[in-house]
Amino acid sequence: MLELRPNCECCNADLAPDSIEAMICSFECTFCATCAGTVLKGICPNCGGGLVARPVRPASKLLKYPASTRRVFKAEGCAAAE
Repeated sequence: MLELRPNCECCNADLAPDSIEAMICSFECTFCATCAGTVLKGICPNCGGGLVARPVRPASKLLKYPASTRRVFKAEGCAAAE
């Protein structure tokens, strides 16, 4: 099950579980659409994999399967993988 992390690893913007702005890689690294499209050019800086839109978990399922509260943030910023 996806972790649904609450923030962008690059800019620390909040990303609600129902956000259509959340982008993830296959390892669930999470970024906002702005950072994913501009700074990262669609590539995860951690693994080099592609970033895709994170699925939205239905509100009715969030009660039983809540989103994560663990924030991952790179204070030094992030850059596209080379």
